[in-house]
Amino acid sequence: MDTFIFIIEIIGTIAFSVSGAMIGIEKKMDIFGISFLGLTTAVGGGIIRDLMIGSFPPKTFQNPVYAAVAIATAIVIFMLAYMQKLIYNTKFFNFMIFVMDSLGLGIFTVVGINTAYQTSHHFSNFLLVFVGVLTGVGGGVLRDMLAGNTPYIFVKHVYACASLAGAILCVYTIDALGMQGAMIFGAIVIVLIRFLSAYYKWNLPRIK
Repeated sequence: MDTFIFIIEIIGTIAFSVSGAMIGIEKKMDIFGISFLGLTTAVGGGIIRDLMIGSFPPKTFQNPVYAAVAIATAIVIFMLAYMQKLIYNTKFFNFMIFVMDSLGLGIFTVVGINTAYQTSHHFSNFLLVFVGVLTGVGGGVLRDMLAGNTPYIFVKHVYACASLAGAILCVYTIDALGMQGAMIFGAIVIVLIRFLSAYYKWNLPRIK
């Protein structure tokens, strides 16, 4: 189980770092800004999660591998763009940001649930779902605020609601599927909802 968690955390770290770095490129940031945005996107949600459940110091600072992977990923994206090996156009960038953000959202939502489940001795289903959603969306919110954008979760299709739906399904299938199975199921549901919402242009009601 520890190996499984580590592997999906690394995948999620890479995915969120790529999305952060690409937004940094879009905003014409330098290599430091792009690296910092990739790092913040990748580890921000986990830091907020750990502070909330009282896990000190946050996992990011206990094991620097996550920060190292995030920074290295962002630098690779910067170098590809710098050498013009990364196709830069709005349609491609938006699609890649969407894919990486959806993957990171799914992974970190269920990782947050597992962390809260393993850490707290007095957890409720509400706590697990809340921590899962907070972990999933936290890094993206910090990224968008630093980049000067309206946070993605408030304007782009079904985002936080996808995390919420996947988190609820994950929590309520732990007994039936086991933690690992529930995490895989929840993450798949989140990514699937994100892709369906983009394809069918599902959006929450808003005032026009």
